[in-house]
Amino acid sequence: MFGVVAALALAVIITWPLAAGFGTYGRTRLVDADGMYAIWNVSWVAHTLTSDPRQLFDANLFYPHGSALAFSELNIVAGVVGIPGWLITENALVAHNSALLFAFCTSVIGAWLLARRLTGSPSAALVTAVVFGFCPYFFSHTAHIQLLIAGGIPLSLLMMHRLADDPGIRKGIALGLMIATQAQACAYYGIFAGLMVGYAALFLAISRGLWRNRRYWIALVLGTGVSVLCVVPFFMPFLDIQEGGFRRTIEDSLRFSANLASYMASSAHAHRWLLKLSASIGRWGEVLFPGLVATVLGLAGMWLAGVKPRPPDPLHPGRNDRETVLLYGSLGVLVLWASFGPKAGLYTALYHAIPLFSFLRAPSRFGVIIPLILGLFAALAIARLPERRQSAAAVIVAVLALLELNTAPFPWYQTAPFPRAYLMLAKLPRGPVAEFPFYGERIAYHLHTNYMLFSTAHWQPLLNGYSDYIPSDFRQNAGVLNWFPSTESFALLKEYRVR
Repeated sequence: MFGVVAALALAVIITWPLAAGFGTYGRTRLVDADGMYAIWNVSWVAHTLTSDPRQLFDANLFYPHGSALAFSELNIVAGVVGIPGWLITENALVAHNSALLFAFCTSVIGAWLLARRLTGSPSAALVTAVVFGFCPYFFSHTAHIQLLIAGGIPLSLLMMHRLADDPGIRKGIALGLMIATQAQACAYYGIFAGLMVGYAALFLAISRGLWRNRRYWIALVLGTGVSVLCVVPFFMPFLDIQEGGFRRTIEDSLRFSANLASYMASSAHAHRWLLKLSASIGRWGEVLFPGLVATVLGLAGMWLAGVKPRPPDPLHPGRNDRETVLLYGSLGVLVLWASFGPKAGLYTALYHAIPLFSFLRAPSRFGVIIPLILGLFAALAIARLPERRQSAAAVIVAVLALLELNTAPFPWYQTAPFPRAYLMLAKLPRGPVAEFPFYGERIAYHLHTNYMLFSTAHWQPLLNGYSDYIPSDFRQNAGVLNWFPSTESFALLKEYRVR
């Protein structure tokens, strides 16, 4: 319980002043379309799950399309977390910000639990928790709630280690449920977690001679089955839109691949000098610098544990420094390689081998795994110290990492109260709504997110909309409604029964 409170306190401090304006602060400027989309998305899930769960996929945008929620990330986990805030306040920002703090907390706790398991040192694990939970990558994605909920990645790996240490049916089920939960929070991270667990399963089968252990393979197969059964019902709507033409090509991934400049880019105040340097090297499309503390101490820990590992500890049977370095060092090489996209080769092979990759377009997001791996190696370095010194060293390093990664006060935008017109709409009979100006140019589609945010006050179905997938008829209609008032626009509104 103390760890949860500590993680929440750190999340509040490093995201300050979010907690001071919990119901008004957010990424809600017109240039933050993804931020407004995320707020709408979380509140829609929270709203429908507590009012009419059957309507979950039939989101109130792109009327009269059904299953519009599946046009982008579902954000089921974020929506569930936002339910208490939504029920108490019916404030979309409260629901979303609850999920945001939950995201940081679970990343911190998940990384700490994994590092404690692998190092045998609760104190040293604190460094991993800070390095991963508050890495610059997350602060560059505060407008994307799904990309913040990453705690399931270390927790899935933790479940894998528990299963490998003592195979059993319950542990297989726990592993499957954790991967499925991460997939419901973020499809990208669900795929990452599944791939990493699969690699770890093969690695540990070789390193520990588990090939002939029947219980080991039964547990893994059971975990896979549980994960698939939990995810498939939520995945089916995506197949429908894929048949409608929504598919990421390998060429789409080129634009969203990492480069050297990406691994030098950071959102932290202390890294402004590095951001300027990265700009001189090339154009970065992702923020992937893990931090100096993480890099220096992580590499040192990897070398020390690999060259001179600690002797086995009967109190911690799952602890094996050399195995940890080999497993996570090789994983680090693979995710780094994949993050550079199609031109580097590995991502292309994965794209053609795994059908799910046709839904992804940002190889650079593999880079979120690097701070976790460096954090684990940093914890290995701290854990080598005499036990009486570990706590002090871990606290000092964690504080230095927090100071280095600090972004407070974070530039949240204070949202004004919704205009009274939207409160009036909430009292009217349910019917389709069109808001104007109806942005008809592709470059301006994202401005419809402002209307989506306002719709959280009334939940009437909108002809407006914005998402990853834009229906073809919306594109056509937007070109007509863009010229409202006109004869053609009035005819179209009448066709859709907009009163």
